[in-house]
Amino acid sequence: MFRTRVHRNLSWISTNSSRTTTTHGQHYQYLQCSKLPTLYFQRSLPRLPIPLLENSCRRFLEATKPLLSPAEQAETQQTVEQFRQGIGMDLHAKLKIHDAQHKHTSYISEPWFDMYLADRAPLPLNYNPLLVMKSDTRPEYQQQVVRATNLIISSLRFWRSLQADLLEPEVYHMNAKKSDTASYRRWMKVAPKAFATYASYAFKAFPLDMSQYNRLFGTSRVPRIGKDELVHSPDSKHILVMRRGHMYAVNVLDSSGYIESPSVILGRLRAVLKLDADREAASVPLGVLTSGQRDEWAKTRQQFVSNTKNANLLEREVDAALFCVCLDGDEDGVFDENRQEPLLKHLLAGKAQNRWFDKSISLLISADGTTAINFEHSWGDGVAVLRYFNELYKDTLKQPFVSTETVHTPAEGDFSNVRPINFEIDDATKSAVSEAYNKNASIVDNLDMNVLKYPHINKPTCKQYGLSPDSIIQLSFQLAYRQAYSGYVGTYESCSTSAFRHGRTETMRPCTNATRDFCEAILQPERSKASAGELRAMIDNCSKVHGQLTKEAAMGQGFDRHLFALRHTAQKEGIPIPDLYETEAYKRINNNIISTSTLGSDALLAGSFGPVVKNGFGIGYSIQNDFAGAIVTTYKNQADGKVFIDSLESAFDKICAVIQQSSSSKK
Repeated sequence: MFRTRVHRNLSWISTNSSRTTTTHGQHYQYLQCSKLPTLYFQRSLPRLPIPLLENSCRRFLEATKPLLSPAEQAETQQTVEQFRQGIGMDLHAKLKIHDAQHKHTSYISEPWFDMYLADRAPLPLNYNPLLVMKSDTRPEYQQQVVRATNLIISSLRFWRSLQADLLEPEVYHMNAKKSDTASYRRWMKVAPKAFATYASYAFKAFPLDMSQYNRLFGTSRVPRIGKDELVHSPDSKHILVMRRGHMYAVNVLDSSGYIESPSVILGRLRAVLKLDADREAASVPLGVLTSGQRDEWAKTRQQFVSNTKNANLLEREVDAALFCVCLDGDEDGVFDENRQEPLLKHLLAGKAQNRWFDKSISLLISADGTTAINFEHSWGDGVAVLRYFNELYKDTLKQPFVSTETVHTPAEGDFSNVRPINFEIDDATKSAVSEAYNKNASIVDNLDMNVLKYPHINKPTCKQYGLSPDSIIQLSFQLAYRQAYSGYVGTYESCSTSAFRHGRTETMRPCTNATRDFCEAILQPERSKASAGELRAMIDNCSKVHGQLTKEAAMGQGFDRHLFALRHTAQKEGIPIPDLYETEAYKRINNNIISTSTLGSDALLAGSFGPVVKNGFGIGYSIQNDFAGAIVTTYKNQADGKVFIDSLESAFDKICAVIQQSSSSKK
């Protein structure tokens, strides 16, 4: 099988004069050729609803109960009621009017963009997440420059399909075997476009918003004083390649916008490696500046681009690049199954010398071919990135276009297509880079990362015992924190609202009265005297509540985004911030000590992000076929990740024991 693939790879090898008929065909140029246009459902997507004010107030009160004493609950109840009957009504009315005047979008889109772009915190750890891709088990495709070439080609195939309206629309199929079919597409094709989404619902297939997809490529976040700006260059024909802090603009599309042949792209990457081997690592790695506090970076950039040459290079070659490819060296580490933390930490934030965190998408490729995506978060959410991530993985496995046996088209000396980006560096820039490096190094050195793989909870066991996988994991987090720290804290789980036009995310609050009751019962058996069967019933109730909250969030019926938008409305209108936002309840639930995120994907090896508060836990988790996994980030001397991980393993043990005992008692 491998020999056939390699032989086919070699068929792509060509000179510039003979490749046009081979590489300009649809099979190479496009990842997909959808029967339905990519944005077929976009016009008919329902609008994100604004919840009723009384519902948001009720949900807020319910969510804060586990975090408050009875006296605090009573005080909060009074403040919320005053808000509901007073200023809250006025703000809600203003929000509704604004929403009615902007029917092309959602009520949360503008304030959410503002929130991201106005925050002055550094991007790494605070915003840019990490997704690590499973490796290709075939050595001939895992070698760094080969893997990079195939990933670049697949990325471009995805991008060209999207631009040509040939990428399959994003649809969530409740039962893919029944609805993800040619018959479904034929029915959708004849449905009136204005009602296509509702026609799809009849098949239990739910189209998702794709408005973020066009910013996947050619997008950069440019630092400005006070609030950053997103710049978009969709017609770019080059990518940014970084190696040991040096930066190169590499053409990957020809003058007509076609993807260059595999041998040409491979040759250009090899030319980068040759150029880099002939010089020392960058003495002033400019990319470090993108790791800094945003106003500091904005001031440095303002001074830097006062030099016309620097301004042209930065805007034309860096900001306008389709995406960034970071080729790391041996010194940056390789993947070790038994000691994952060092490489994961490096990929998440690292030394920042070989990064440009402002790019919408950065492909990070380690010396051993381990691949990860680090993405700037303001432009979009996990749905768009995960779709790209999954398609990339599938395409490089199914039909890689180069291997270690592929003969490349030489590109040494071709400085029109492989352009070293040589800025003019003055003393002020040198000083700014040194300062940014030291600050980032201090932050990253203070980051701790702990990994747990628990084999006794996995997809098959959840199915066997009738458990909700996500609910069980979230319940375990609550139990782990309670038994380690004797309390309950604000907990965040992100839920996509992409079923609506320009939807972003809603917060699901996993710390509930139900989870608290279970934790107290299992940790204080002498007081609760709960049997295994009763504890199992409590687990089921936790799952029921969790499922209902998840459903409400996905349907735009949470409370977090609504209250956020009301506060944003007050700020925009110059109205004093209402007392509700000063309550201990509001502060406590938004102090997200436990911040969690999960992405279901067969392509995902690991996912991670930083804690959202200094004394918090950033938890990337997943349930696989053979284990439940969690990667926990903390800041040293602020929170102890090892204590939490050990407590989490104990929590898993306790929950497993309840499940097994209650199951045995039924037999």
